[in-house]
Amino acid sequence: MGQVTIYLDAETEKKMINIVKKSGISKSKWIAALIREKTADTWPDHIIELAGAWKDFPTVEDIRSGMGDDARREPL
Repeated sequence: MGQVTIYLDAETEKKMINIVKKSGISKSKWIAALIREKTADTWPDHIIELAGAWKDFPTVEDIRSGMGDDARREPL
C-alpha cells in the first residue's frame, strides 16, 4: 500500500475534517475514495441511470436537423 504526504491550507483541511466526521470514515479512506472517483474511466451508476430521464429532451435527429449535410471526406 502506498503512502502519500499532502499539505493542505487551513480552510481546505477544515472542510475535509468536517466531511470525514460526518461520513464516519478516516481521512485516508476519504482521500482514496476521492482519487478513485476523479480517476474513474466509467460513468457512475447514478449518472447512467439518468439516460432517458427527460422525456421532452430532443432526439439526436432533432438536434442535428438544422445543421445541413456533412462535407465529403477525402479518400486516404
